[in-house]
Amino acid sequence: MFPGMDEPTLRAPGEPIYVLSAHPNWRESRVNRRLRDAAASVAAAEVRDLYAIYPDYDIDVRAEQEAVERARLIVLQHPIQWYSMPALQKLWMDEVLSYGWAYGRLGTALQGKDVWLVATTGGPESSYHPQGYNRYFFDAFLPPYEQTAALCGMRFLPPLLLHGVHRATEQEIETHVAVFTERLRTYPDWPELEGLDDCPACDVPQTDRPRES
Repeated sequence: MFPGMDEPTLRAPGEPIYVLSAHPNWRESRVNRRLRDAAASVAAAEVRDLYAIYPDYDIDVRAEQEAVERARLIVLQHPIQWYSMPALQKLWMDEVLSYGWAYGRLGTALQGKDVWLVATTGGPESSYHPQGYNRYFFDAFLPPYEQTAALCGMRFLPPLLLHGVHRATEQEIETHVAVFTERLRTYPDWPELEGLDDCPACDVPQTDRPRES
């Protein structure tokens, strides 16, 4: 288990950050493990290693909601697997972002927060192209993330990506980790955020929700 991951601790004043770090096999990680460790060195960041904390996939929903409520920035840090997030990260979304808490007319717990995707891909950037084997530009796989943020009243920040991690050089990895760390330390003072629009309002009518059984 990653040291310090068993109990969440918010370690600094200022703009608190909640880093959800999800990788099903850290031993095989060239980049995400180092991103996770780098985030743990940032005073304002609370880092949660989902696969270490919930090896049985039994998520403590209330504890996660309380942690998210404390944060101003929520970071989704993981490898892209089959054009999406790892299974436990998806389960976290399914269970923690509940109707009436995260979205819906009474679900306002996340409104005004920022969410930031920090992800890696095995394929090089050139593979995410209409003429590449992934057939689409990488942006085509972002709408589920963007709409999840919008439905919850959060602002989706420009993602930080590292493509082709299997062949990335040590210098490329070090530079990427350094950029990530610096961004965490300087949030929210990022120049590009000044002109970033607030997320659109997404009103979910009560009639669109199934009745409780």
